[in-house]
This record gives sequence, structure tokens and C-alpha cells, in this order.
Amino acid sequence: MADESDRILEITGLITDGSVTLDLRAVHDLPITTIETSTVVTDGIHSFTGFLMRDLLEEVQSTGETVTAIALNYYAVDIPITDFYDYDVVVAYEMDGETLTRDGKGPLWIVYPRDDYQALQDIRFDYRWVWQLYQIDIK
Repeated sequence: MADESDRILEITGLITDGSVTLDLRAVHDLPITTIETSTVVTDGIHSFTGFLMRDLLEEVQSTGETVTAIALNYYAVDIPITDFYDYDVVVAYEMDGETLTRDGKGPLWIVYPRDDYQALQDIRFDYRWVWQLYQIDIK
């Protein structure tokens, strides 16, 4: 549990505890993974380090079918939970070895392995790349 000043990600909805707030330490305690992929908002291929969204969903014992991902600017999008099991979707806190900050795409950014799957080239998936992620609500 994180106090208000350390809060980095809030998880609500259909999870065992009803609501969980993670700080950076708790986020870093999740299994770490790195993917390399291009994005539609940056040039070239980048390395993204973070945790798999499915690992987080399993950690909080999610029972839902949809994640509503919400950014600091209140952008929100519904993502089918199947995405996180069909693809290695990372919630990144680093890009190219540098910590993502709120001035950029951080502190957390949902990143799909778009270069690994032709299906992920579809623009519908581009809307699911939520940067400045701070809350997910599981329905």
C-alpha cells in the first residue's frame, strides 16, 4: 500500500481487495520484462522495461473481462483482458534504460509488442497505448 505522495498506480474494480494502490517499490517488485518495439509516437525501435500486465492482473486476482486504463490527463480506454494473455503487453517504467517521467510518457506506459504481430499494426491497438497511466479499473 502506498501513501498519497508515493502513489504510482491505483487498481480498482473486480479484484480481491476491491482497491489497491501501488508505489514505485511495489511496481518494481513485480517480475521484470523487457520488449523491443517501435511506436507510432516515437522514431525507431525502443527498449521498454516494466512488468507484464497479465502478471499484475494475476497478482491482484482480477476476475474481470475489461480493463479501463486511465491517464493523468483523464484519457481513458477500455482494453479487453484477453489482450494481456494474447500478447506480452508491458506496463513500462523505463524506455531505453531511462526512467519514464511525467514530463514524458511516464511514470507508466502501456506498451504492446507491435512489431511482433501483424494484428497489432491495426490502429485500434494504438489507442490502447496509454501513457501517463495512473489508474486501471477492472470490470
